[in-house]
Order: sequence, then structure tokens, then C-alpha cells
Amino acid sequence: EVQLVESGGGSVQAGGSLRLTCVASGLTYSNNCMGWFRQAPGKEREGVAAFYTGGGTIYYSDSVKGRFSVSQDNAKNTVYLQMNSLKPEDTAMYYCAADPFCSDYDLLILREGVFNYWGQGTQVTVSS
Repeated sequence: EVQLVESGGGSVQAGGSLRLTCVASGLTYSNNCMGWFRQAPGKEREGVAAFYTGGGTIYYSDSVKGRFSVSQDNAKNTVYLQMNSLKPEDTAMYYCAADPFCSDYDLLILREGVFNYWGQGTQVTVSS
């Protein structure tokens, strides 16, 4: 059974930083597709970043490019989302997602539908 568990959310003032953590278990392939998504109240879920765990390009949404960065510790089956220069509009529930199969294009466009496994989410609140 695949499980994704996010943590690290919280409340922070604008300009601050947070690091989210996603611990994955049950993924049988060494190279999986993973992504970070977020959903603000009253809005649709949107992609933040997407990548292969085996390495390669990490794709970011324009809204977070230059402020957020993804890293991973494969030995711990853990991926991180470092969020700097946070803005009130970054306030959302943040989710990590995974799937064994996807295309480069899926990752490029941060295609939500390709991911079959999702964590429960962690709330990020940025105050002005």
C-alpha cells in the first residue's frame, strides 16, 4: 500500500520560509513521478512542482518559480518543498502526490490527473 505523509506546514508571516516534508512508503519503483500541489479555499487544486525521483528536471509553476525548491533524500524516501519569500497568496493546503508512471510532458504541465497517490495535506498560512 502506497502512503504519502506530509508535514511541516504552519503559520508564517509574509517573507518567511517553511519547509514541507513528504515521506513516501510502498512505492515499488526506484524512479517515480512525484509532485507538490496546493489548494486554496474556494479555488481549484493547482500544481506547484513535479519531478522524477530518479533525477532530471524539476518543473515549477510560474507562481513559485525562484521562491520554492524541491529536494529529496532517496535513502529516507523523503521529498522536501522549501518555500522562501512566502506571500499571502501561497496560503493553501499543500499535498504531495506520486505515481509510478507519467510522461515528461505530464510533469512539465504539472498534470494533476496522472497522480494516483496523494497525501492528506498540510496547511500553510501566510499572513501579511
